[in-house]
Amino acid sequence: MSKVSKGKILTDGGHALGDNPFYGLKIGGLSSRVAAPESAKNEVAKLKSKGRVEVRREKAGRGGKTVTTLREFPTHIPSGELESLLVDLKKACACGGTLKGRSLELQGDICDKVLVKLEKRGYKPVRAGG
Repeated sequence: MSKVSKGKILTDGGHALGDNPFYGLKIGGLSSRVAAPESAKNEVAKLKSKGRVEVRREKAGRGGKTVTTLREFPTHIPSGELESLLVDLKKACACGGTLKGRSLELQGDICDKVLVKLEKRGYKPVRAGG
């Protein structure tokens, strides 16, 4: 230790500052309850459903072409999120598609792939129609 000059306070927990206030604290006396980590909170939020979505396979009025449509998105979902969902589905299913109003149209009969992707995104997909 260096020489202590007049007017300076020791910061090493010595006599100048008194006893260490944490000396008598024992870890065993602390509560075993621990706050939930952030990842657990995020998993709970992911489990919450964003809403019900109807997935249909349509062919009528399209010149014999099959189209998978996603309808009845909840109104609390913004159109920007629908656009990003469309982009993700088009990439995942390797198909074309468009957003018409609040419904998505994807080219081809890809209902099964779409159902899986929607569940991963937090929606509750329902297969509608025949």
